Amino acid sequence: MARKLQTPLALFSLLMVALFTGSKAGMISVYWGQNGNEGSLADACATGNYGIVNIGFLVTFGNGQIPQMNLASHCDPSTNGCTGLSNDIRACQNQGLKVMLSIGGGGSNYTLSSTRDARSVANYLWNNFLGGQSSSRPLGDALLDGIDYNIVRGTTQHWDELTRALSAFSQQKKVYLTAAPQCPFPDAWLKGALDTGLFDYVWIQFYNNKACHYSGNAEILKTHWNQWNTIQAGQIFLGLLAGPAGGGGYIPPDVLNSDVLPSIKSSSKYGGVMLWSRYYDEGYSSAIKNSVTRNLRPQYISFSNLVCKV
Repeated sequence: MARKLQTPLALFSLLMVALFTGSKAGMISVYWGQNGNEGSLADACATGNYGIVNIGFLVTFGNGQIPQMNLASHCDPSTNGCTGLSNDIRACQNQGLKVMLSIGGGGSNYTLSSTRDARSVANYLWNNFLGGQSSSRPLGDALLDGIDYNIVRGTTQHWDELTRALSAFSQQKKVYLTAAPQCPFPDAWLKGALDTGLFDYVWIQFYNNKACHYSGNAEILKTHWNQWNTIQAGQIFLGLLAGPAGGGGYIPPDVLNSDVLPSIKSSSKYGGVMLWSRYYDEGYSSAIKNSVTRNLRPQYISFSNLVCKV
């Protein structure tokens, strides 16, 4: 026969189960490729700290330009010297990581001049990095998981058309779309693209911008985070510096764990933390990983119909 649980001990045990049922774990995304002293791509993935790696950058494209990559001193794409990265890419993917190609970046030369140009760039990205066919794939024959937008210059036009064109390829093979807007809301360059609602992950750069990055307290950061939480996207990440470099916004890991993450993880779109970059990550990801991935939001279930057999 069966009877309803009534003992305090049984109810307490079920409550503990309820608190940790359906946990939603975050993850860490990182940029790799802009410093030859950061180690190999395979080494980055082997740390076990990251869920997504963004290879940056494709620095020249659009407006009839010959596309060019810049991977610092890792390898020279112009001489076909980066095709060996295919082995590293597959090693990362075999460990469950997603590997993205990041387009844009600072100090680059890119622009989209028309709808036709946007579609041409989408075709190039598909054929040379994703699932299409090309005789000159800069990173070899490995198939990347998607495209990351790190757009900080050029035109603000036609990024939505590039986004729709890339998303259409998902009918053949899933193309993940990610973006790294600046923290002032909305982002001047990527608003049109983000308004499509087609992005799987959006990591907001909460650094190098005094208007919204951390500067001794996190209240302004949290306010801007809440604004970003209103966009239509799969998941939203907090983009941070992995070390005290650049134009400011560095958050010590103990402050991030105790003050910032508990607040932003209440967001329904919380996806984790993005770090710039692998080169600066000298223990930062290890120090925050447990806090990033652990669910802090209790989830309750009703006990009214729970029964046990005796």
